[in-house]
Amino acid sequence: MTEKLQQLESVVIRSLRLFRDRYFPYKADKEDLQPAADQGNEEKEESGFLESLPVGVQFQIMTFLSPSDICRLGATSQYWRAMVRDSLLWRYFLLRDTPGWSSIDHVTMPNLDMLDAPLISVEESLDDREEGDEREREIKFDYMSEYLKGCPSCRQKWLPSRPAYAVMTSFLQYIVRPSELRYAMFGPGMEQLDVSLVTRLMHAHDVLPVATTPCRQTNGIGSGISYMFKNQHKFNILTLYSTNRAERERARVEQQSTSSKLFTVEGTDDSGNPLYSPTPYVQKVCQVVDGFIYVANAESDRVDWKGEVSQIRVLLNCAADSASRPLLVLSCVAREQSETINTTKRRTPCVSVAKRLGLPQLSNPWMVQDTVAESLSGLLDGISWLLRSSGVKLHDGSP
Repeated sequence: MTEKLQQLESVVIRSLRLFRDRYFPYKADKEDLQPAADQGNEEKEESGFLESLPVGVQFQIMTFLSPSDICRLGATSQYWRAMVRDSLLWRYFLLRDTPGWSSIDHVTMPNLDMLDAPLISVEESLDDREEGDEREREIKFDYMSEYLKGCPSCRQKWLPSRPAYAVMTSFLQYIVRPSELRYAMFGPGMEQLDVSLVTRLMHAHDVLPVATTPCRQTNGIGSGISYMFKNQHKFNILTLYSTNRAERERARVEQQSTSSKLFTVEGTDDSGNPLYSPTPYVQKVCQVVDGFIYVANAESDRVDWKGEVSQIRVLLNCAADSASRPLLVLSCVAREQSETINTTKRRTPCVSVAKRLGLPQLSNPWMVQDTVAESLSGLLDGISWLLRSSGVKLHDGSP
């Protein structure tokens, strides 16, 4: 990643320099950054100090600015407006910053395939191509829009307003909603980490108070655990473990995978992906829950995610009115990175988790939220999104 960033950085600087030399030749780099003694007052007023800096320095300055600051910089002059709209510049920001984003969802997910597109030759400027080709390229590689759409600090400004029918649907869900929403929680992040997310949930009363503990079964389904969000909204989580506790602990210590008892393997499809069928009990759960919480192991460096993709999709398809059921993915690590002894365990970025789990191809609303099992950091943000997606009207003070 570092090598790719360095390569792209040099391409961006060359592209900006060629652009400036062609359209703003009077702002060419000067070895002496001080204004020349014989420089006319008119040129001084026309060219500010920042604009007269070498392009490499201007680029470094922009890398320290927030997206909002860069957009404000572009509003100061015609020169900066052209410079900050450089497509390769925002491709650099997209490649650099997406690994640090703490959440992403079905609305704000950027098209990461754009980062695999071949780089434009430095000598190939937009104006050297035909107008139609330029428009096609701008539509296909609009890195600036993709970045601003997904960046957590500015994504709210890019979210589309809800149409009238969506507002009415949300209102109807609100008035007919059952007294307690239920969610099924499953996934390897509950079982493979050395800090149990479920245990921390049950004992972190300052973060998410427990309203009721499991005591009975309803229609053959366990009652789960009820929590109180912001002391206002009660919801229930049904935990689905793949195996019993002894098998999970042994697999975690030996760092081996186990055969899930939630599914039966039906074979493989034409692409070699496994086909699963949920057990009768799991099918019952899917019929009564209002959404799903998938706990992904963000510490794992595994390459093959096909099994997880298939399991998520088969559970979503089992749900009644499946397309409307929200899916919250908790991209979970055991501890904060700064406190992790084994520094080789790096968190998988949430945008990478979304892509590997095939979430952009789902018709369901979904969100990936970075979460830490030990501190439960990020959990409330994910629960807030899940409740909102289920039609719960939260106060403005909620995350």
